[in-house]
Amino acid sequence: MNNPLLEAFNEAPFSKIKNEHFKPAFLQAIEDTKKEIDDIVNNPEAPTFENTLEALDFSGQQLDRISSIFFNLNSAETNEEIQKIAQEVSPILSEFSNDITLNEGLFARVKAVYEQRDSLDLTTEQKTLLEKKYKNFSRNGANLKEENKKRLREIDAELSKLKLTFGENVLAETNKYEMLLTDEKDVAGLPEGTKEAAAQLAESKDKKGWLITLDYPSYIPFMKYAKSRELRKELSMAFGSKGFHNDELDNQENVKRIVNLRHERANLLGYETHADFVLEERMAETPEKVKDFLNELLDKAKPAAEREFAELEAYAKELDNIDRLEKWDSAYYSEKLKQKLFNLDDEKLKPYFKLENVINGVFKVAEKLFGLTFKEVDNVDKYHPEVKTFEVYENDNFISLFYADFHPRPGKRGGAWMTSYKPQYILNGKNSRPHISNVCNFTKPTSSKPSLLTFNEVTTLFHEFGHALHGMLANTTYPSLSGTSVYWDFVELPSQVMENWCYEKEALELFAHHYETGELIPMELVEKIKESATFQEGMATVRQLSFGLLDMAWHGKNPSGIKDVKSYEEAAFESTNLFPETPETCMSTSFAHIFQGGYSSGYYSYKWAEVLDADAFAYFKENGIFSKTVADKFKENVLSKGGTENPMDLYIKFRGAEPNVNALLERAGLLETNN
Repeated sequence: MNNPLLEAFNEAPFSKIKNEHFKPAFLQAIEDTKKEIDDIVNNPEAPTFENTLEALDFSGQQLDRISSIFFNLNSAETNEEIQKIAQEVSPILSEFSNDITLNEGLFARVKAVYEQRDSLDLTTEQKTLLEKKYKNFSRNGANLKEENKKRLREIDAELSKLKLTFGENVLAETNKYEMLLTDEKDVAGLPEGTKEAAAQLAESKDKKGWLITLDYPSYIPFMKYAKSRELRKELSMAFGSKGFHNDELDNQENVKRIVNLRHERANLLGYETHADFVLEERMAETPEKVKDFLNELLDKAKPAAEREFAELEAYAKELDNIDRLEKWDSAYYSEKLKQKLFNLDDEKLKPYFKLENVINGVFKVAEKLFGLTFKEVDNVDKYHPEVKTFEVYENDNFISLFYADFHPRPGKRGGAWMTSYKPQYILNGKNSRPHISNVCNFTKPTSSKPSLLTFNEVTTLFHEFGHALHGMLANTTYPSLSGTSVYWDFVELPSQVMENWCYEKEALELFAHHYETGELIPMELVEKIKESATFQEGMATVRQLSFGLLDMAWHGKNPSGIKDVKSYEEAAFESTNLFPETPETCMSTSFAHIFQGGYSSGYYSYKWAEVLDADAFAYFKENGIFSKTVADKFKENVLSKGGTENPMDLYIKFRGAEPNVNALLERAGLLETNN
C-alpha cells in the first residue's frame, strides 16, 4: 500500500494518514535510519566532524517526522487504536535509540573526533554538538560492560511502556468521570457561560441538566464559583484521586516501578540517583543546588503563605461560618475575597478576552517586538477541523508554519503545550523552516457566546505562544540544537517572559476589546489586574514549590524502600502543607509532568525560569516594553540560538549579567513582606 508517511512531504499529510500506516512507517524508517548509521560506521575515511557528527545529526529525519506526527496525535487527537500502536512502537523506538547509543563502532568514531576537539577549528555551535553527542553516548551506556548494556535496554523498553500506561490511565480517569446535576440549586453561583456550556455538554450526550467533568474549562469554574460545598468536595475528590482507586486504572504500582527503574538506570550509569543523572545536563547542575533553591524560596514565601491562608480562613468563617478551610474551599473563597479586595471578577474580564481577539493580540505583540506577521491559511492539512493554521513571515520572508488547537475534546489530553511537526535546520545552504503547534484546552464557544477566556487562560495562551516563538524563530544549523532543544531549566524562559505583556496597559490596548461593544478594557480593570497579580502569591509560590519538592523526593533518593505512595507523598509535602490532608486523594498518581512527560527531576525549572523571566522583563521595563533594542537582543541571544551555547552564557549576552532573584521576589510582592 502507498504509505503517505514514507513519501517525501513538507507539511504533515494528516488527511491521507490512516492508523494502519503508522507501524509499517515506523519499522521502515527505522530500517532506513539503520542504513544511514551503518554508512557512518563503515565509512573507510578517518572520522571527522563532518562525516561523523554532522552525518549523525542529519540521520533519521523521516523517522523524526513520523514520530513527531504520531506522538502529537497521541496527545491531541488520540483513540484506543492510536494508544495501542503507541504501546507497540514505544519499546521498539526505545530499543532503536539504544541501538544507536550502544553502537560501539559509532561511539568509537564520535570519541575519536571528541578526543581531537582542541585541535579542530570548530564554531561554538559545532563544539556544542560534539560535546552533546559524546555525552549522549556516555550518559546512555556506551562505556558499560555488555551485561549492563543489556539491562539498560530492558529498563528503557519497560519505562517507555510504563510512562504511556500512566498517561493513558490519567486520561481514562478524566474521561470516565461525570457529575450530572439536575437541580437548579446545585449550579447556584456558576456564571451563565459555565452553566450554558455544562447544559450543552449534557445535551450532546442525550442527558438533561448540567454535566460537569474533570476537564479544566469545566472543573475550574465549578471549584471557583459553585455555592454547594458538598459538590465542590465531590468534584475535588474526583480530581485529586485520579489513578488512586485500587482498580485497573490505578497508578500506584506504576509510580513505584517508574522511580525504581529510573534509579537503577542512574546507578548503572554511575550516578547516585536519577536526579544526579538528569541535573548534570541542566543549569542547576546538582540535586543539592535544586533543593537549596527550592528551600530558599520556601523560606521567603512560607510566612506570606501562612498569613494569606489565615486571612482566607478567617474570611470563610466570617462569610459562611466555615470552621476549617479544606482544599475544595480554596478557589471558591479566594475568588470571593479577590472580588471583595479588588472588585475584580473573571466574569467581568471575560467579555474583553474573546479568543480570536487574544490570538490577534499575541500576534500584534510578536509583530511589535520581533517584526513577525501572521497570515491565516486554509490550504494546510489538519488533523481536526478545529485546528487553525497560519503562515508566519518576517519582512516577507517565510519563517514558520503555525498550527493552533484551542478546545478540549475527548481524544485530547488536558493542559496546554507547544510542539513541533518539523524542526528548523540549515542543510546544503538551505534554511529549512519549522512547523510549530500550540495545543490548549480553553473554554469552548456556546450557542450564544463566542469563546471568552478567563484571564488565566489569556496568560496560558501567551505562555504557550512564547514557546512557539522559541520554535518559530530558531536559526541554527543542526536540528538537535534547534528551537526548544535547550537545557530544560532554560526552556520556560521564553514562555514565562511572554506572560508579562498580559499585565501591561500598552499591550492590553492592542486586543482587550469588549466582544459586543468593541469598548477597550477600562484602565481601572487593568490596574486591578496588576494589583491582584500578587494576590495570594505566597500560597501560589508554596504550591509550586511543593510540586518541585515532591519531584525531588521521588527522584533524588533511593526509592527502593518506598512501600506506600500516599504516605511517601505526605512526608514530601510536610514542609509546604497549608490545608488539611485528604487520605482519599493522591497527587503522584496523576502527576503526568514527572511520570509521563519530561519533567522528572525538572519540575523546579518553572520557578527557576521565573527568576530568569522576572529579571529579563525588568530589563524590558527599564527600556519600554516594546523596546526594539531589548527585543532584538532577546531574539538574537535567546530565541534564535536554541541549544547552541550554554544558556547562562546566552542569558548574560542578552542581559549583561546573571539573573537576580530579587526581581522575582519583588514582582511577587514577597520582598517587602519578609524584610
